[in-house]
Amino acid sequence: MTGFEMFWPLVAHVFLVFCLYALLVLRRSQVVRSGKVERIAFRENLAEPEESRVVNRSIANQFELPILFYAVSILLYITQADNLVAVVLAWFFVATRCAHAYVHVFGNRLHLRRPLFGLGFAALFALWVWLVAWMAFS
Repeated sequence: MTGFEMFWPLVAHVFLVFCLYALLVLRRSQVVRSGKVERIAFRENLAEPEESRVVNRSIANQFELPILFYAVSILLYITQADNLVAVVLAWFFVATRCAHAYVHVFGNRLHLRRPLFGLGFAALFALWVWLVAWMAFS
């Protein structure tokens, strides 16, 4: 590896989070304009309509499992264990997070979300196994 290849998947994931926040603002604005809910409902987080609640929950999902992704990516870089396989696994993890968020926000079909989560989980687990193996045998 020659530079910062391990960090580009992190940047892509951050962009996903920013896009989800933009979608949340858009959807909340739409439900307020349509009269479905008063603006105050968001301050108190009461009775948020499904249109925006699903986006809000998808954002929360991006701060759960991905925290381990950020940690392992940085550790792989620091320990110089960020090889091509690690970078590919990182991109695969981010791709599954993007697909998972898309399915969650645009239809919320659990039969699609579950395997996407599982694939991302497996990629993340493989990144941690690689880090542990690298540290154990270096």
